[in-house]
Amino acid sequence: MFRSLNILRNYSILATDGALGSVSDVYFDDRSWTVRHLVVDTGHWLPGRRVLIPTSALGTPDAARDEFPVDLTKEQVKNAPSSDEDKPVDRQHEAELYGYYGWAPYWGGDIMMPGGVGVGGLGDAMPLPATIPPEPPSSDEGDPHLRSGRDIIGYAIAAADSDIGEVSDILIDDRDWRIRYFLVDTGKWLPGRKVVLSPEWVKGIEWAEHKVVVDLTREQVEASPEYDEVEGVNRAYEEGLYAHYRRNSYWA
Repeated sequence: MFRSLNILRNYSILATDGALGSVSDVYFDDRSWTVRHLVVDTGHWLPGRRVLIPTSALGTPDAARDEFPVDLTKEQVKNAPSSDEDKPVDRQHEAELYGYYGWAPYWGGDIMMPGGVGVGGLGDAMPLPATIPPEPPSSDEGDPHLRSGRDIIGYAIAAADSDIGEVSDILIDDRDWRIRYFLVDTGKWLPGRKVVLSPEWVKGIEWAEHKVVVDLTREQVEASPEYDEVEGVNRAYEEGLYAHYRRNSYWA
């Protein structure tokens, strides 16, 4: 199922003993376009703290209630390694977080579980041996490949021959937490119409310029299958989209 980031940001995160807060953002790896963490706004409960929940720790979402359960208590989250909301996330902090909860890290290898509680997590969590692999040194800039999903909304989309609009939303496949599509508002160029583009067609991202460059022409985009906001993205639409751009589908 594809989940809109704009809608996902309304979801609550439920601990076993109450609400932790609501999703405020996601962090994704800009090499694989995979969401690694949900960022939880704890409101007045833990002011000044950024709570990161790995996608592997999420339970089955309740779409009717807009909720994600996690197999954690509020006390465990409160005592987790602190994440300063004013600083970027680095690999050292991620390693401490996974070790504290007893979860297997997404980057592979084994980490040592410190004196924090061990949790029988969800997803790919597993018992951890008492070894720790070499990790990249911490940097004040954080992990350069860990990006904010909320930040990329509003980025301009540049085709090979002209700008075509800006990112209005991202669509995430919750089976593997890959970002499958950008939803692009074409503005005055194609008024009243939005188009869907895959990150697979991204030629490069100019982070400083807030611009996504795609390996497509403006004419190709204009002739692409029309996106219906009511129907959303289904397999029939995807087949037409990939056939139009003559690209290999990700599901094949």
